Amino acid sequence: MELLLIHTGGTIGMGDTEHGLAPMAGVVEEALEARLPEGAVLAAHVFNPLLDSSNVGPSHWNEMLDAIEAHPGAPVIITHGTDTMAFTGAALSQALAGLGRHVVLCGSMVPLHHHGDAEGNLDLAIRAAFQPGEGVWLAFDGKLMPAEGLVKHESQDADAFRATPQLKPGLPARRRFEDRRIAVLSLSPGMPAAMLRAALAELDGAVLRVFGSGTAMSCEDVLGALRDAVASGKRIRAVSQCEQGGLIPGSYAAGAGLWSCGVENGGLETPEAALVRLWLN
Repeated sequence: MELLLIHTGGTIGMGDTEHGLAPMAGVVEEALEARLPEGAVLAAHVFNPLLDSSNVGPSHWNEMLDAIEAHPGAPVIITHGTDTMAFTGAALSQALAGLGRHVVLCGSMVPLHHHGDAEGNLDLAIRAAFQPGEGVWLAFDGKLMPAEGLVKHESQDADAFRATPQLKPGLPARRRFEDRRIAVLSLSPGMPAAMLRAALAELDGAVLRVFGSGTAMSCEDVLGALRDAVASGKRIRAVSQCEQGGLIPGSYAAGAGLWSCGVENGGLETPEAALVRLWLN
């Protein structure tokens, strides 16, 4: 069976240079090939240049999707940096929904050959890739997690990710990421309404991180900025600033103004999942 490796970059494939750790060609490919089960054949799609995941965005998600489509039926391992792993997990989970593909994301906090977590994560990814089933998963720190609702909750230790419950993604309206201006914004106490209005003026749509189960300040200028943006045809999708629990519109009077503006209820969605939903639907 063919196994497709998509190597985007990230810590897992870095090596020592005179200036410190940097991406190194061939590191991940060689490590994965040495671990292949008997009878498996490796096909590799390697990003050029290799990327720190802080630079990964919609065009790179499209490149991953194109590579997956070019290898029908093959299980896929994607090696990727951890900083934007949650965004890529949400992007691929939604874009591939209903297509029957089996994709395993993998990264590490310490590079291969540095006595850290990389080898164990890669071993888990290979085992998972050859298991039956479909969906997008993350192999990390001994756990196989559904990738549609990942949260990177730790910046240093190996136990870096949690998977938060998400509703099963429906079929997307489109399966590639168009050139649109979408961003995540957060409410905060004392936020100037003019700043929010200026940000929304530059965007085609936004994810808005609101308080608790769905509340916002009772500031007519802030609410007016949201109302005007929605009236102009821009979609604003709200998610909670809390890691778990999601939104329940109507549970607090302090949220009434927010929902009256036409802001969408993101429910249980993570900011990453909501951002992808705006792109694809």
